Amino acid sequence: MKQKILIKRINKSIQFPEIVKKGDWIDLRASETMRFKAPQAGTLKSRTINGQEEKFRNVSFDFQMMPLGIAMQLPKGFEAVVIARSSLPKGFGVMLANNVGLIDNSYNGNEDEWKAPLIALRDTTITEGERICQFKIQLSQKASIWQKLKWLFSNGIKLIEVEELKNKINRNGFGSSGKQ
Repeated sequence: MKQKILIKRINKSIQFPEIVKKGDWIDLRASETMRFKAPQAGTLKSRTINGQEEKFRNVSFDFQMMPLGIAMQLPKGFEAVVIARSSLPKGFGVMLANNVGLIDNSYNGNEDEWKAPLIALRDTTITEGERICQFKIQLSQKASIWQKLKWLFSNGIKLIEVEELKNKINRNGFGSSGKQ
């Protein structure tokens, strides 16, 4: 028996995630076309450290949250690990800001859209539908012994498209659990 992962497509024009035979991870796609600006150097400034004057420029990077067009309901005791596709920096000129994203099973409201926090390395545009990151499902540290046994004896996961997720409460986006 497979573990069922309920997926609500927020953007119906992007391809539904699929499990492919040649890989263990599942691709996620950009839900909209977004333009990113190259890093910008600020004005030349100076500061004195240990009696030595040094000149510097602050550099600002374009940071944007790329919507991925889906919300998911993971089984209790499971979480998703999201990473960049290997082609992201070279092909698109951006990188995943947090390197590895972790989505727990409480982030499962109808409006809890998965997003990729991206930092631009150059001027670039990512087009709706492009594959930009990937995820896998794994047991969480809070998984019960029964959930672990069920996972051990299952034969993988099954992605099921739904119009509505069962949980009607939204977590209000990434970083909603606070800083402490």
